[in-house]
Amino acid sequence: MFTDKAPGVAIPRGFPHRPPPAMSRLLLFLTIACGLAATANPACADDISRPNILLIISDDQAWGDYSFLGHPHIKTPHLDKLAGESLTYTRGYVAAPLCRPSLASIFSGRHAHKHGITGNDPRTPKGTKAGRTNPELASLYDTIMDRIDDEPGLAHLLGRAGYLSLQTGKWWEGDPKKGGGFTHAMTHGDPKRGGRHGDAGLQISRKGIKPITDFIAEAGEKKKPFFIWHAPFLPHTPHNPPARLFDKYRTKSASRFIARYWAMCEWFDETCGELLAHLDKEGLRNNTIVLYVTDNGWIQSANSGRYAPRSKRSPNEGGIRTPIMVRWPGKIPQKFDEQTLVSSIDLAPTILKACGLPVPSSMKGIDLRDREALAKRNAVFGASYDHDIFDVAQPTLSVQTRYVVTGDWKLLLHHGGPAPGKSAELYNLSRDPAEETDLASKNADKVRELTARLAAWWPGPERTP
Repeated sequence: MFTDKAPGVAIPRGFPHRPPPAMSRLLLFLTIACGLAATANPACADDISRPNILLIISDDQAWGDYSFLGHPHIKTPHLDKLAGESLTYTRGYVAAPLCRPSLASIFSGRHAHKHGITGNDPRTPKGTKAGRTNPELASLYDTIMDRIDDEPGLAHLLGRAGYLSLQTGKWWEGDPKKGGGFTHAMTHGDPKRGGRHGDAGLQISRKGIKPITDFIAEAGEKKKPFFIWHAPFLPHTPHNPPARLFDKYRTKSASRFIARYWAMCEWFDETCGELLAHLDKEGLRNNTIVLYVTDNGWIQSANSGRYAPRSKRSPNEGGIRTPIMVRWPGKIPQKFDEQTLVSSIDLAPTILKACGLPVPSSMKGIDLRDREALAKRNAVFGASYDHDIFDVAQPTLSVQTRYVVTGDWKLLLHHGGPAPGKSAELYNLSRDPAEETDLASKNADKVRELTARLAAWWPGPERTP
């Protein structure tokens, strides 16, 4: 099912993948036990009328790299428990397989062609220095960052309803308080002090969670509901796990690079357990909605510290697929859903509706609790872009591939990029989850059908004179 030798190291071969019987029994036991504990403990209730929100965003992790999804080596007991307590979708997809546009889509509830943040950086002119401290690029960075405030995102909208909000971890869009609407933030966003994609905020979880526990205490003192954007720099490189974890996984893989990555996944899991345990300790379990998603996939190369092909930055399953979880004890029934297609743009409207707040018309996602609407949609869409934005004024010109997944079928419609000479690729994921056999040439009618669906979603970029 898995291998540490092939580029597809982290991708499960089964589709859809059912947890092993022992894991299913464990998930059921944990669900029942935690429900009884919450019922028996009145301290789990609090006086805040609106629910608190904790959004956990894993950074560079393949969708199968969890023990609850059957990975034979990686151990993730805390996320296994969360999955067993949540409405868990295993067929989740991100809007873009690259950090910055993906995070902007999660925050805004919009696809990258709508919010205009399509790459990590503007293209650096030849002969000039890269980075926000370069005067030639500074204004381009400012233009990109200003887009996060063009339409209100999660922190803006929750703030209007009285929420205190904390940004931790990854954040590309400058000062989170200025552009993102957060009331509290770890990231300063100042390029003169090394700001790019999180600066001081990237220390969260790698160096403990005190900024979060302090924030939760302050929200309690002020009797305010809270929203936490928790996007720790884990299991993202640098892959420098605790020695005890590296030693554990070094015996399980011939590649030290894979062993380090596997160890990072368990380290990330441990930090999630620490945070979730704090919610329980403070009696906040019942009135806190916990959501989980990954920003984009990662398949660890066996020969270097980098990612293998068909993962990060790729529209293949290894780059865009993620489990998506929502836990709200007593309000959202636990279910392990291996069929329904969901998108990272569904998170924002889910949060807003659960908080009793209106959803802006610019957010086209579906409430993850509305299973009937999700089944009716039966499709998710997205696009991959070049790492550097070719033209900040026309950001969608950097598009490489548009993709749609509907039922068992997946269409990749290319605009150049990583598949030169190919205009389209078509896969049947139920029969070919590793996307090894392109069926486009033998299924012209299906290609036309899904091309039309992509065009109805977004026809692609148009160059402005």
